[in-house]
Amino acid sequence: MKAIQFYTIKSSGGLKVEISNLGAKITKLLVANRQGEVKDIVLGFKTAEEWRTQETYFNAVCGRVANRIKGGVFRIQDLEYSVPINNGPNSLHGGLEGFNAKIWEVTAQSAFEITLHYRSKDGEEGYPGNLDVWVTYTATKDNRLVIHYEAKTDAPTLVAMTNHAYFNLAGEASGKVDDHVLQVFADRFTPFDEWTCPTGEIQPVEGTPMDFRQPTRLGDRMNDPFFKPWKGIDNNWCICAHDAPKQLRHACTLQADGRTMECWTTMKGLQVYTGNFIEQHVGKSGTMYDEKHAVCLEAQQWPDSVHHDDFPNVVLMPGEKLDETTEYRFS
Repeated sequence: MKAIQFYTIKSSGGLKVEISNLGAKITKLLVANRQGEVKDIVLGFKTAEEWRTQETYFNAVCGRVANRIKGGVFRIQDLEYSVPINNGPNSLHGGLEGFNAKIWEVTAQSAFEITLHYRSKDGEEGYPGNLDVWVTYTATKDNRLVIHYEAKTDAPTLVAMTNHAYFNLAGEASGKVDDHVLQVFADRFTPFDEWTCPTGEIQPVEGTPMDFRQPTRLGDRMNDPFFKPWKGIDNNWCICAHDAPKQLRHACTLQADGRTMECWTTMKGLQVYTGNFIEQHVGKSGTMYDEKHAVCLEAQQWPDSVHHDDFPNVVLMPGEKLDETTEYRFS
């Protein structure tokens, strides 16, 4: 196995980010609050070996297809493909060894930007086509962390990536995120079954616990009986219609401990996950992590899109280029 490496980028505005070639993961994210106190706001580990062997998805790029594919089967142009089942009856985050577990190649780096590349070979985890993917992280002078995804393929395939960062705006060692305040700029959501896979419906948030259109304290909502099947929030919001033109949209705002983080994205969905199944691990500063010690804001296409005509397209064809951006803006 190639060596796990860590690289630092930073902006003139004070944003400092550490990226690993393992899973293209964000291993540190240092942000100041309104009092000027700088803290690392993503969960993680101290050593390369811990990053390799502990919690799979902390702050990683997930793919080829983030989230779930129902039954682990799909069709493209009348050909059926099977991918590994690793989450109940479904395939999750690319399979048994998705992009999160791969060593990526650094192809460009500067003081404020880094680009990583991975080639997923034809048949890897059951997916067709040789797929080249690039992820670029940029720390801007106005304290934005910009994540840009690109991909090309030599055969029809699926691709829908996300970054699975585990945020705690009070600092990675601060315990539960009950006092975090979340606002999601979406008026529709995709109802899920007991395995967090869409039923195919698209419903309004109004009158449901999914209505986060006003700032809402997580501790006041994530234990609602509506979320009980998932032990907390683990649901997808529709940031825009499945066929809306691509543009950067304000998906959500998260606030805690004098830090505000806005998520802007060209993706059409936002999966909010309140760390319901975080296993007990000793984190990078020696604190024991546990469930609900972080919240993930996964800008993505809608889960299981390949099985629903009125969900976003996640099929990439030869000659096309996937081009998506997510920004986390700090103030």
